[in-house]
Amino acid sequence: MKKILITGGAGFIGSHVVRLFVSKYSDYQIFNLDALTYAGNLENLKDVQDAENYHFLKADITDDQQIDQLFVKHQFDAVIHLAAESHVDRSISDPLSFVKTNIIGTVNLLQAAKKHWGKDVEGKRFYHVSTDEVYGSLGEEGFFVETTSYDPKSPYSASKAASDHLVRAYANTYDLPVVLSNCSNNYGPNQFPEKLIPLCINNIKNEKPLPIYGEGLNIRDWLYVEDHARAIDLVFHKGKLSQTYNIGGHNEWTNIDLVKVLCDVVDKQLGRATGTAQKLITFVKDRAGHDMRYAIDASKIQNELGFKPSLQFEQGIEKTVKWYLENQDWLDNITSGNYQHYYDAQYKSR
Repeated sequence: MKKILITGGAGFIGSHVVRLFVSKYSDYQIFNLDALTYAGNLENLKDVQDAENYHFLKADITDDQQIDQLFVKHQFDAVIHLAAESHVDRSISDPLSFVKTNIIGTVNLLQAAKKHWGKDVEGKRFYHVSTDEVYGSLGEEGFFVETTSYDPKSPYSASKAASDHLVRAYANTYDLPVVLSNCSNNYGPNQFPEKLIPLCINNIKNEKPLPIYGEGLNIRDWLYVEDHARAIDLVFHKGKLSQTYNIGGHNEWTNIDLVKVLCDVVDKQLGRATGTAQKLITFVKDRAGHDMRYAIDASKIQNELGFKPSLQFEQGIEKTVKWYLENQDWLDNITSGNYQHYYDAQYKSR
């Protein structure tokens, strides 16, 4: 039985990856490692928590001794590394936390894999999941490709760029079997409501202002989170070692146009008159160093691995809004902080 360590598996993207692997691969043992900081929520995985091939490990990747002990105990065959600090605004106010988690934490995992796998790396794999933000900012034209030079603009993207470089360095220096992917913005169920889409859905429902940076003209490429999980599955199983795969949605939106679509969808699902929510849009001072445009050329993963997004954006937004409106308890627990008690209730009594 393969033993797969998935870091950050209680987070937004990680929980969808864990669910997919637990459900799809009954012959794998899936170990979800998460420190359960503010963005890690085990309620995201209630539907698989009792599966025989699912195991939760409360641990912090910044603790090198703890990570080493877990490798000794469980003898992992592979790592899918998603654990990261990921919110740009937080990185501006607290860059050291991003350096610690995204750089030191990644090195701790690389060191443990190198030490415990040694030269016998047949069947082993270290998969590092990263972001398109490492490439910097695009103008009105062009796309990020796998060979685009790195040009990170925020402490967050700089810390992710550093971790990408370290993963490649371990492959080159120590022959560690690695694969990487860089993905565009994700959206969908279970996302912490500091991010744009769940923040706006929650604020629209509660008739609160919708804060939009600058003039709202910054452009992002959006991918439904379950499609990203499918892409990770493909890269993990079929991606070529030491290769990078860009994952995108072919789906560019300015922030202001995206929020207007959200407003109309929420109005419709709540039975409100069209245009009601758009009155809540409030422009605020732009974020420091705000990248203008991200856009992914995902032709490599499409041509080599056959990946395409399964949902059109309008379908994905309808599903996303419906999920948040139907899961108010989840949202209330998140915004109140009560979700952090779930671990104690679920695991400490076992």
